[in-house]
Amino acid sequence: MKPMTPLMAIVLIATLPGPAAAQTGTAQTGGAQSGAALTKRPAVPYGHNQAAGRTFTHDGVKLYYEIYGAGEPLLLVHGNGGSIADFAAQIDHFRKRYRVIAMDSRDQGKSSESADALTYEKMTDDLAALLDHLKAGPVNVLGWSDGGIEALLLGIRHPAKVKKLAAMAANLNPTDQAVSPEVLGLVKTMLGSLPDNAEGRRERKVTGMMLTEPHIDPKALEAITAPTLVLAGDHDLIRLEHIVDIYNHLPNSQLVIFPNATHMVPFDDPATFSGAVDRFFRTPFVKKDRINDTMKSLERLRATENR
Repeated sequence: MKPMTPLMAIVLIATLPGPAAAQTGTAQTGGAQSGAALTKRPAVPYGHNQAAGRTFTHDGVKLYYEIYGAGEPLLLVHGNGGSIADFAAQIDHFRKRYRVIAMDSRDQGKSSESADALTYEKMTDDLAALLDHLKAGPVNVLGWSDGGIEALLLGIRHPAKVKKLAAMAANLNPTDQAVSPEVLGLVKTMLGSLPDNAEGRRERKVTGMMLTEPHIDPKALEAITAPTLVLAGDHDLIRLEHIVDIYNHLPNSQLVIFPNATHMVPFDDPATFSGAVDRFFRTPFVKKDRINDTMKSLERLRATENR
């Protein structure tokens, strides 16, 4: 029997219904609709599409990517142990308006193994190399879980390549101050159960990152000038106080917490998730002033009442 993958074991991956609510701080996530109704797989075999698949080599690693649609470029970055296929619903949504670029990270999906230790910085630099290879940029970036970490690192390490960022459930460190302690315990159990074969060693290399990486100083986020949307579920694997800390350190940020949702909301309710992200990308960013903008709205409210 094939051993459980990190994705199966800890569910950590690595239309615009309800976006107005999302941009005010929460988003509606489908209510009583069944998960099956919300997560119908697209007909296109994203992540396994020979017609769209291409490769290029960076830092000695052959990296697999696919491109769909036309328009403003949008880079999708999957999570730990995942692949392009994890973003199937998002590709199906965004390809109607954007040139969607998605790549399997090194040591994952259809990309080849790297010779040395895996780090988020190396994977981030792979993404920058892909954009150079495609002569694309600046781009909008959507990252989920580990992909959210890489999205933030793109903003730090390669700011000229980034237009807007959306980071779903990223963390800045591998401690229980950022990640739920139950998750860290489950990762340790998972690592101990992996077989000593090529597949097991690949999974151990990727999954083990979650116990040792990343190491991003919150103050480093203050250098990110690109408008950034920080997202998470209210029952996420990443601690909510850590998500809010990320949001507070970004100078041009917005925050979305999806109610009654987990780390898997991009899969569980793709319409609501993609709608919130799409609205952020499509709406010109305006930084709100807590007092002045509140008072302006209050004045408009009072004016309507006095008519």
